[in-house]
Amino acid sequence: MSDAERKIRVIVAKPGLDGHDRGAKVVARALRDAGMEVIYTGIRQTPAMIAEAALQEDADVVGISILSGAHLELFPHILSACAERDITPANTLFFCGGIIPDEDLAKLHEIGFQGVFGPGANTNDIIEFVREHVAAPA
Repeated sequence: MSDAERKIRVIVAKPGLDGHDRGAKVVARALRDAGMEVIYTGIRQTPAMIAEAALQEDADVVGISILSGAHLELFPHILSACAERDITPANTLFFCGGIIPDEDLAKLHEIGFQGVFGPGANTNDIIEFVREHVAAPA
């Protein structure tokens, strides 16, 4: 496959001790069915594991799913681990989903998550969000 034909590459990860991954799997499948290459890392990933997967897979997008309420604790560590590998919001799209209170949205946007999707988010909205924010890799 030539570079011009390369699909958008997405990492979907579940950090921390949160073992509930139905939503992450639904999003991963929807993105895959929309023609993207999706790597689901599985549950209980550390920030370093997520960052290393993004590096090894040359991800265009990093999607994080969390239901535990630890997003303000874990997400900065994920971004820091990614930054150590030169993966930043300037060159990679970061989005998240799960149980995230409205009062935390501004903080998540401030640290680098461009999209935040709550329970019941339409997968078509997530697909369009990724397509709008990531040019097809050249």
